[in-house]
Amino acid sequence: MPGEYSLGTVDVALTPLERFEEFCQSRGKRITRQRQMLVEHVFRRHEHFDADELIDELSRSQGPRRVSRPTVYRTLHELVDAGLLRQMTLRGRSVYEHDYGYPQHDHLHCQTCNRLIEFRSDELSRICEAAAAEHAFRATGHRLIVTGTCAICLQAHRRRKRPLDRI
Repeated sequence: MPGEYSLGTVDVALTPLERFEEFCQSRGKRITRQRQMLVEHVFRRHEHFDADELIDELSRSQGPRRVSRPTVYRTLHELVDAGLLRQMTLRGRSVYEHDYGYPQHDHLHCQTCNRLIEFRSDELSRICEAAAAEHAFRATGHRLIVTGTCAICLQAHRRRKRPLDRI
């Protein structure tokens, strides 16, 4: 995987594109040039994004060789099915992040600015393992999104309330 991410990476045998090609082949689908461009673009860097943001980025970077909106939505769904992306629903919109080659982690979601902050917690992992063991449950992963307000928004909110700022 290109680049190092804040939480590190997980060693994988195939690149995301190779994994997606394998997935498409197993379902009798072709890996078109548009699909290939999408996979390469999505895995070039690690950021949370929604379909509209991806479409905007692609239209700016691809010029006349644009990827159609339906192809973007269809390919995002396939990337989730292939285990390459994880989909989260925040405020009624689907947000995507890398899942393949990226370690298990959780999120803090700022409800003011919509920012997602990734974190890992060994203690939380132990709690999940203990809860699964207590219920004879075979856990394969978990997803936790803690909602609240980030430090930047808290500071901005505090600043607005100062009487001197209103002069």
